[in-house]
Amino acid sequence: MSVKSQNNRILFGLKVKELRQERGFSFAELSKKANMSVSYLNEIEKGKKYPKEAKIASLADALDVSPKELTSRDFDERLSPVVDLLKSNFLNELPLDLFGIELTKVVEIIANAPARVGAFISTLLELSRNYALREENFYFSALRSYLELHNNYFPDLEEAVIQFEQRYHMPGQRPLPADMLGKLLRQEYDYELKEGGLAPYPELRKMRSVFLPREKQLLLNGSLNELQRSFQYGKELGFQYLELTTRAYTSSLLRPTSFEEVLNHFKSIYFSVALHMPLKDINQDLKAFFQHKTWNGEAWLEIAKKYVVTPEMLYQRLTNVLPSYFGIKKLFFFRFSNDLRTGKFDIDQELHLNHNHRPHSNSLDEHYCRRWVSISLLEDLRDMQREGKYVDTIVRAQISSYVGSDDRYLCLTIARPAYPSPNENVSVTIGLLITEELQKKIAFLNDPAIQHTEVHTTCERCAIRDCAVRACEPIILQKRQQIREIEDRLQRLIEH
Repeated sequence: MSVKSQNNRILFGLKVKELRQERGFSFAELSKKANMSVSYLNEIEKGKKYPKEAKIASLADALDVSPKELTSRDFDERLSPVVDLLKSNFLNELPLDLFGIELTKVVEIIANAPARVGAFISTLLELSRNYALREENFYFSALRSYLELHNNYFPDLEEAVIQFEQRYHMPGQRPLPADMLGKLLRQEYDYELKEGGLAPYPELRKMRSVFLPREKQLLLNGSLNELQRSFQYGKELGFQYLELTTRAYTSSLLRPTSFEEVLNHFKSIYFSVALHMPLKDINQDLKAFFQHKTWNGEAWLEIAKKYVVTPEMLYQRLTNVLPSYFGIKKLFFFRFSNDLRTGKFDIDQELHLNHNHRPHSNSLDEHYCRRWVSISLLEDLRDMQREGKYVDTIVRAQISSYVGSDDRYLCLTIARPAYPSPNENVSVTIGLLITEELQKKIAFLNDPAIQHTEVHTTCERCAIRDCAVRACEPIILQKRQQIREIEDRLQRLIEH
């Protein structure tokens, strides 16, 4: 049954319940007056059933209204937020099934306590206005929650990659040549690949590729290197092989229109990353690396070089395999971008597994702690570039101790220029919460050469004194302290 008819059932059920309660009828009384069973009436009010015209007429007569009034969408003011929600596409976009939530249960909550649900919805809308929460932000947040629920590991996608490799006789050695993947797209899926196809469109110079579904043309940015072309081809193969028809046609998501579009985009990326870094091979490489007695940044970069993948692809794969195959489940992943013209740092990719770790993004325009290795490495990269030094990729490890807590993280960060975007650098960081278990699994964890640094979340909230890299004063911390002093003084006055 369509979403529209489903919403009609819910709205009709709310109308019946509203009128029944206004008239003071019990279920049994209305059941008798309308000549229908209590159970059927209950299902109507819960939005599970929509009666035929004859029964609508009986209900209308029992409630002393016309059938037109009974089926109208005019509701009491207290229900208007709920009605607005149901008239929108919101319920259709909630990925409830992914989280094991039945839509009928949500409907039941709405039917049983519409006023409370309305207040809750109004609060959510007010928060979204205050924090400029856009529809696409909701989709991305839902996706992150979905990934965190599954530890970002999906056996069905892993199996699909293995079957794909067998079907098309993929070579066992990596890296995979871009031309080989491009040939598959042309021969198996009738693609037309146009290198430099975005050149006539200067507005799209930051895009890596655009897919034109009608012509089955993949327009590629002419500045892409072999690796970037191979990754884009892997994504397109993922869309086709997994039969993901609801999709964005740009290499990165701009304004997604549905959660399914966001989810399918993720699946295509997962497919391409897993194709370029086979599960068995990457697990063996990580196991060997973690057995090193000392931290070796060059050896860390060599893993990415072996597969000829970007740091983002390597770290994406880490979030797949560390929880499932190494038992390292308490971790976070960040990607920072640094605009060299404005100096601004932004988190544009983020993932937390097991729980919401202390380092996290914020939408409050606060200054991220400059002690984070994610930022300090970007600053070092910028300084080297200003000195005229050619720098492709730099790497650093840091043990970050969060002030005011017992939390310590081993943070492994790689920073590089953002290709093909000019005037921008990016860093990727994976942070592993240091526990007794982690110390048993990573031999170099106690290497004295690893930098130990006290960190906080943002400068506005940080209590670290005499910080040489502070971007602003701890104004939020100071306000909180002022409030505590006022509360303490009031308490002493009251108890005096």
